[in-house]
Amino acid sequence: MFHGKPIIGIAGGIGSGKTFVAQLFAELGCMVISSDELVRQAYKDPTVKRTLKQWWGDLMFDASGEVDRSAVARKIFTSPSERQRLERLLHPLANQMRQRMMEHAAEDPKVVAFVWDTPLLFETELNKLCDRVVFVEAPLSVRVARVAERRGWTAQELEQRENLQLPLDNKRRLSDDVIVNAADAENDVNRLREQVREVLSRILADTSVKTERSGGPASR
Repeated sequence: MFHGKPIIGIAGGIGSGKTFVAQLFAELGCMVISSDELVRQAYKDPTVKRTLKQWWGDLMFDASGEVDRSAVARKIFTSPSERQRLERLLHPLANQMRQRMMEHAAEDPKVVAFVWDTPLLFETELNKLCDRVVFVEAPLSVRVARVAERRGWTAQELEQRENLQLPLDNKRRLSDDVIVNAADAENDVNRLREQVREVLSRILADTSVKTERSGGPASR
């Protein structure tokens, strides 16, 4: 826990709707911290820009001088060593920003929990810092349709990218709770919202019990 508030990690396959589920947690008073947003901010850091230019040249930047994330993604997609080098550059900055955000909100009574929306939660071992991990499950057919619509990917591209990550069966097994996000119709969204409410209620109840047993809020 962080100042008596649980840290909830969100895991799941590409296109499972992890970010949407995180938004539903936000509706219930959770502070959502998006790793994608943290990385986006890290790319604006002058030191990061200089380093990327030294590594890979001007092709990694758009016309306005900002980092072209699509170009970076293409550069590292087939090179694990380059991907790891990039992660060593970006992850410490993202971790520092996440810590500052949590410290700033730690005493806010409106914040009941912290939710980490992190695509590579297990791969970066951030799951070890979470009190609970929620796995967002969606059928492959639904996920394929979502990434085709939103990212223009084929089923093969989805498979190739997921092959670079921990297998979904492992992520599900290592998670504490499962939320099913099967479709996008209004009725399904209402059911999804209820699942999120139930999971958060259990987590907060468990947190309350742990706090009482320990004699006060735990801080990390």
